[in-house]
Amino acid sequence: QVQLVESGGGLVQAGGSLRLSCAASGRTFSSYAMGWFRQAPGKEREFVAAISSGGSFTYYADSVQGRFTISRDNAKNTVYLQMNSLKPEDTAVYYCAAAGSTRNLRASGGTYWGQGTQVTVSS
Repeated sequence: QVQLVESGGGLVQAGGSLRLSCAASGRTFSSYAMGWFRQAPGKEREFVAAISSGGSFTYYADSVQGRFTISRDNAKNTVYLQMNSLKPEDTAVYYCAAAGSTRNLRASGGTYWGQGTQVTVSS
């Protein structure tokens, strides 16, 4: 069992930056691939970024490639999402997720989910 708690969301102007954090409980954090998803009002939840259990491999949605960076600190049981050059279309609830592999994350989402954190980008 893994419990995930996101933080760092908020209101930012277009062009600004935010860093989201996701703190995980449990001793097995380093065995899970981690990812970020988002859901905008009236839209389905979509994949944003994923990172392998050891941190060597990262994957991004085309819409955030070059602007967002996912990273993790296994010693702190935390995964991060650095978001730069934010756009109004990045406005959504952002969710942290854990799964057995980045392939599983990207194909079918997480086994475990956080409660989400709101990111609002004003124009």
